[in-house]
Amino acid sequence: MESEIKALITDPLIQQRLAKYMALRCFRTTLLEDLHGGKGPRSESGDYSDVAVHTPSEVIPWNNVSRFNDAEMKALMIDVVNCSYKFIHELFDEEKSGELLLELARKDPAPQWDTPKLVPNKFDRTTFDRLP
Repeated sequence: MESEIKALITDPLIQQRLAKYMALRCFRTTLLEDLHGGKGPRSESGDYSDVAVHTPSEVIPWNNVSRFNDAEMKALMIDVVNCSYKFIHELFDEEKSGELLLELARKDPAPQWDTPKLVPNKFDRTTFDRLP
């Protein structure tokens, strides 16, 4: 079983499916769903240059509008971190992680999503080293 799990861990397809599963568990099913709910603007131009938010003191072009306020962002990040912690706890559990990897070998958790790609990350080790 251990060699089977090791083979799964190094399989790019399983890694891609694990990335989707993690995004589903740790981000998609969080407070983001509440923030995403509601009616979005319609743009005839397609680039939202024709959309604005009218406040009592100003008109803000849609492309300059912050989509989340600070309190919403904080609540979202707390939820994402808690979901991520639970995911990592399960992933590092010897019994549960093996079951998860075998399930991912059988089934893509989000087949309708694009295949994950290895892209440059904005947050790298040098960024981590600069944190307080």
